[in-house]
Amino acid sequence: MPNVRQSTYRLAAVALAALCCTAALPGQEPPPGMSTVGGELLGRTGVQVAPRDGAPALPGGLTGQSWLVADAGSGEVLAANNPHWRLPPASTLKMLFADTVLPRLDRNAVHRVTNAELLGSGHGSSLVGIKEDLDYRVDDLWRGVFLSSGNDAVRVLAHMNGGIELTVSQMRARARELQALDTSVVTPDGYDVDGQLSSAYDLTLFARAGLRNPDFRAYCSTRDAQFPGAVDKATGQRGSFGIANTDRLLGKYPGLFGVKNGYTTNAGATFTGAAERGGRTLLVTVMHPASLPKVYEETAALLDWGFAAAGKVTPVGQLVGGDAPAAAGPDQPPQAAPVERAGAPAGTDGGPGWPTLGLVVLAALAGAGWWRYRRVSAARAGRPG
Repeated sequence: MPNVRQSTYRLAAVALAALCCTAALPGQEPPPGMSTVGGELLGRTGVQVAPRDGAPALPGGLTGQSWLVADAGSGEVLAANNPHWRLPPASTLKMLFADTVLPRLDRNAVHRVTNAELLGSGHGSSLVGIKEDLDYRVDDLWRGVFLSSGNDAVRVLAHMNGGIELTVSQMRARARELQALDTSVVTPDGYDVDGQLSSAYDLTLFARAGLRNPDFRAYCSTRDAQFPGAVDKATGQRGSFGIANTDRLLGKYPGLFGVKNGYTTNAGATFTGAAERGGRTLLVTVMHPASLPKVYEETAALLDWGFAAAGKVTPVGQLVGGDAPAAAGPDQPPQAAPVERAGAPAGTDGGPGWPTLGLVVLAALAGAGWWRYRRVSAARAGRPG
């Protein structure tokens, strides 16, 4: 009788090798067999739109490898292009981090930062400028996350939440709860690492869920703020410095109130924007256009189209999971995360059964693909926005 574990690895490798093609990389064609969560049309490659009489044409010259336009209220997807293509999300993944962790921490709590909490950010990470051995309010740390996309703020908040590993586990669980099954979380800040992937569909789910939290909405719509600085040795007084939201549409596109941008040299530009007009709120996510400025230009063009097209197109899909509340309230301290089980989009924390081993194999296959991609761009340093 063959060794059970060896047979398990062989079966997992065969089954999951067929799936690894769904973890597509920038510059490649969209893979066949993408997820159909939200509707069958959303799993097809290319642009999906169903105009009725009087509907405006989609904007021309769109370069985003993946994008989606949805009504935040009804969840109807008005148009999409490869919305389930799994691509590096950069700092837009911070939307999932905030949606997961915001309800778990008291915004008025004060925390003294240690050096250990500031270690581990990727080379060239965007930072808000947190210093060790100084006190920070959680409220200020969240502004550092949303405005400056500070990976240092993310790491401090994750440590306050029980640690990096626990936070990543909770983010994975939250993604599953929202049916964001394209998303694979490796770090809480979205920085480029092998296997960290999401999709325009999933990022839109995170934005929609996060915006149900008034604090999330307030932080992502803040244009500028003062952030605590160092202590003046001469006076003993704590200083501050100004920070500004790196979202280039905020304050420029009428009705836009967030939500999150991202950029690394390796991953390219990503952005999810939310705007309100005439009582209707639209969400647009654009991933990996031809350049960083285009992520904003194409988001604005798709928002314009969405407001003009609402009621004149037949929806091509539906956002799911938007009503799922976050797991814990401010008065509920973080609990030990459940063990990962079959069906997790990422992670191998479960026991030695075949689903977990399958995930290990999938991670290895995905890592191999990333290795090939990163060889091309190894000379370029990433910087999350």
